[in-house]
Amino acid sequence: MSITLNSPLDMHLHLRDGEMLSTVAPLSAKTFSGAIVMPNLVPPVDTKEALLAYKERIGLAIGDETFKPYMTLFFKPTYTKEFLESVRDELTAIKLYPAGITTNSEGGVAGFDVKELRPTLTAMSELNIPLCVHGETNGFVMDREAEFVSIYEMLATNFPKLKIIMEHITTKESVEALDRFENLYATITLHHLLITLDDVAGGMLQPHLFCKPIAKRPEDREALRKVAFEAHPKVMFGSDSAPHPQHAKESSGCAAGVFTAPIAIQVLTELFVEHSTIENLQAFLSGNAQSIYSNISVPNKRIILEKEPYIVPTKYGEVVPLYAGESINYTIKEIES
Repeated sequence: MSITLNSPLDMHLHLRDGEMLSTVAPLSAKTFSGAIVMPNLVPPVDTKEALLAYKERIGLAIGDETFKPYMTLFFKPTYTKEFLESVRDELTAIKLYPAGITTNSEGGVAGFDVKELRPTLTAMSELNIPLCVHGETNGFVMDREAEFVSIYEMLATNFPKLKIIMEHITTKESVEALDRFENLYATITLHHLLITLDDVAGGMLQPHLFCKPIAKRPEDREALRKVAFEAHPKVMFGSDSAPHPQHAKESSGCAAGVFTAPIAIQVLTELFVEHSTIENLQAFLSGNAQSIYSNISVPNKRIILEKEPYIVPTKYGEVVPLYAGESINYTIKEIES
């Protein structure tokens, strides 16, 4: 029996740059219709010129694939309404990073002073530009996301017309916040639906499962699964697929990120089938995102899968994927665009 998915979207994706961009961008572009592309390059994408240049490099990397990169800017509190109006037609969202909290985020927000943030966030509200947030404090690693919920509440209350996306949520506290504020939404990754901290560090350390936010407790995973499997209208798929070369992952200073782009659709299909919710995968993987990001246009693409074993390659270039060398149960048999 085949399963067909229409215009799948990845609403949180890292494509990097240079040689890495050339390696990973075609993998997402092959199976997804589009993706929200993160701006935390070095230097960050924080000008119109940088955004247009990065979009051009992505286009060159993906070649003839039917795929739309939805571009983002790295948040700065000094953006003016005039600047944002000048880039609005090329911009899908702005990404806010707390300073130093994750990969290439040193230029992020050092404090959450409403007075300092108000000019940019007010302009974003007026122009209907969503704010995507990496929601972690610099506290104890298992508590960082739960501690950040109070900042989400502050932002949601002070900027009620601002659409706020809680990125790659990992905790039951974040799930609970979804229904308390009309303007809060969330992305959920594949790996956080699959693993807990025990999978990362409960036995032998698994560097290719280390990510930020770190995987949490079983009860947190269950909260994520509940809203994902029911395709809660305020959640959507965002892989946070974050490639690093093998030597950067398998080292004493292990880089944070799980690379799932090439197998995300296949494993999501398997997961939703296992939990008897396959009828909700289309909404989680595309429909909800199109409702939340109501201004995006989405290329047509049909992905047809069959239940047939597929051996995941051990590496793509220098990047080791999730389930490297292992067999997964679904194979993409046909792609129509």
